[in-house]
Amino acid sequence: MTEISKPDAREQVLATVAKLPNRPGVYRYFDANDTVLYVGKARDLKKRVSSYFQKNLASPRIAMMVERVARLETTVTQSEAEALILENNLIKKLQPRFNILFRDDKSYPYLKITGDKVPRMVYYRGAVDKHSQYFGPFPSAGAVKESMQILQKVFMLRSCEDSVYAHRTRPCLLHQIHRCSAPCVQAISQEDYLSDVENAAKFLRGRQSEVLAELETKMHDYASELKFEQAAAVRNQISCLARVLHQQSMEITDAADVDIIAVVVHGGRACVNLAMVRGGRHLGDRAYFPSQLDAAALIAEAPLEVEVLSAFLVQHYTEKFVPGTVILNIDFDQPALMLALMEQCGHRINLIFQPQEPRRKWLDMAQKGAEMALARLLSEHGSQQLRTRALAQALTLEVDDLDRLRVECFDISHTQGEATQASCVVFYEHAMQNGDYRRYNINGITPGDDYAAMRQVLLRRYEKVANGEGAMPDVVLIDGGKGQIEMARQVFAELGLELSLIVGVAKGEGRKVGLETLLFVDGRPAQELGRESAALMLIAQIRDEAHRFAITGMRAKRAKTRRTSRLEEVEGIGAKRRQKLLARFGGLRGVVDASIEDLKSVEGISGQLAEEIYKQLH
Repeated sequence: MTEISKPDAREQVLATVAKLPNRPGVYRYFDANDTVLYVGKARDLKKRVSSYFQKNLASPRIAMMVERVARLETTVTQSEAEALILENNLIKKLQPRFNILFRDDKSYPYLKITGDKVPRMVYYRGAVDKHSQYFGPFPSAGAVKESMQILQKVFMLRSCEDSVYAHRTRPCLLHQIHRCSAPCVQAISQEDYLSDVENAAKFLRGRQSEVLAELETKMHDYASELKFEQAAAVRNQISCLARVLHQQSMEITDAADVDIIAVVVHGGRACVNLAMVRGGRHLGDRAYFPSQLDAAALIAEAPLEVEVLSAFLVQHYTEKFVPGTVILNIDFDQPALMLALMEQCGHRINLIFQPQEPRRKWLDMAQKGAEMALARLLSEHGSQQLRTRALAQALTLEVDDLDRLRVECFDISHTQGEATQASCVVFYEHAMQNGDYRRYNINGITPGDDYAAMRQVLLRRYEKVANGEGAMPDVVLIDGGKGQIEMARQVFAELGLELSLIVGVAKGEGRKVGLETLLFVDGRPAQELGRESAALMLIAQIRDEAHRFAITGMRAKRAKTRRTSRLEEVEGIGAKRRQKLLARFGGLRGVVDASIEDLKSVEGISGQLAEEIYKQLH
């Protein structure tokens, strides 16, 4: 790694470029303030980085960025694939100004069939192992649940947790409604159950015709042996599977794993819509919206759609599953990137730009989905900008760029002094920024002392800023009354920070949204903006998010301490109802994943109680 000092920065940068090796690696550009500008990878560091420092750059926009480069760092890697992975990690960590950034989503969900003696199917996120079978990834939790419902209808696999399965003495409700073959009470032989598991796996891999043929052979064998009851059960399986296949209009004859990617750029924003096909079944799609598009466009060497797609392929597929076929709505000629992806995934990736039916229909659907999602985003973004502007006007903020207005909001949560936690949520670029949220465990105070808790979290958050590390937000919202506001004033005064940043949100009568009062510590009178104020609605949204984030953290901390089920916290759920819920859904994870309609289907759970359970668990 090479570091360049600030004096004579340009000369030293050029001297360093001249000494770079002809090896693959990653480079980082920094400005005079030591802020990272850009991260890139190269098959040949010397050739790639030297191209930026030619006397006559083809692009004046790139020259404008290069003029700001005061220092560079390089890291040599063993291969371009290794450089690809490092580049992705650094982009996510450093968030350079001139790189297109995609939000780092949670891992995709899978459908897992366990390797137990009596396998079960389960919704799963996380690292995979060799002891179980994993199918996916799926674009959403809903797609996993839909597939699980199909397997329950056709193959009647169990979904209950092992602790529930081991203690069953009679079949559960799922068996009664023909959604489980009840291996827990030996209602099906081990051999037949494992055969159903194998057929379910084949179905998920796209081998539906093979499954149908095997079931037909099995049915005829039972009939020839005069086992008419077993033959009828297999006949019902065949009928159910046939109905499922008929309903799947997107089904094709091959068992391909395919990703369909549509990129649309319009109105200064971009959308990448990713649709997934696994085992020949179209599982749905998910839209992604990259940030920092305006800055990245300034140095784009290719059409912006191509730059967006390149960034998506790197950031999405690095160290993730890549199917053998990827269908694109734009021409994409980046052989170096694709070779690096193929090297890291270990197989060939076939790019298709002009697919035939039915894949053409998939691409058209993905393209239309991207256009609709982008239109919706632009519409929402316009209204969000209006709310941000209303907030700036209501608080008399002098902000040059409303996109950069940053609000941080704090809240304290505990249960009668137990498991005290503070939350800090962030509003930036007209939206809540989940990746910037922080929780703080509060220790060393009198239990239930909200003022001391607020003092501790503010000191921990802003003491570093006062010492020159990081930047202050434009607004610091404090959820609370005069006591919390006074504590914030004292902390800011001690640290020498600007008091005008502090805005308290005091709850109105009955804690109703729209009746809040804004409190200030810099001499301004309190404000009541009124129910119709867009600024107050935005403040209430940020405040409520801080409250939600604090409560969920506190509950998790308290549950960890108590080692008790989260269902015990729901008012109206006693031991019997809790037992019914756990038995019906196979454990707490199943209850959390259940919808309100699913919860209402359990005996003794009313619609109102189902809504309360869902609200408490999410």
